[in-house]
Amino acid sequence: MVQIRKAMMRDAKDIHLIIKDRTKDAMVLPRPLNSIYSHLRDFFVAEDDSGQIIGCCALAISWDFLAEVRSLVVVPEARGSNIGAAMVHACIQEARDLGVKDVFVLTNIEKFFAKLGFTETDKNILPQKIWADCINCPMFPDCDEIPMVIKL
Repeated sequence: MVQIRKAMMRDAKDIHLIIKDRTKDAMVLPRPLNSIYSHLRDFFVAEDDSGQIIGCCALAISWDFLAEVRSLVVVPEARGSNIGAAMVHACIQEARDLGVKDVFVLTNIEKFFAKLGFTETDKNILPQKIWADCINCPMFPDCDEIPMVIKL
């Protein structure tokens, strides 16, 4: 049994390690531990019945009525069991609760997000502010990520 819940202080180091492992193949941007702590309220975690954190996902408010799903990671041994989808759904529900109108993602797994209701969009409709993180990406400036959005 896996529980999706808001992250707590005790989860920060586990979140950092899970993300750090996934940055090796450029699937997510690196996040220093101090960034995890300062954005801890953005995160959801997936916790298995033994109490181990096996996934994370964040909802970051970006702009007026706009939020981003980011840092979605599920440990390799738990992939394929809808944990990622459950965490994205938790982010979308939180966005609805906050009054967000659009949630976007920058991804190279567009089929996954399309199944969740996201559609490809033009990156030029997103505020320039969201591209600030791109400078930290190893793929910059040759980005292979697809911008996708879901309207709430």
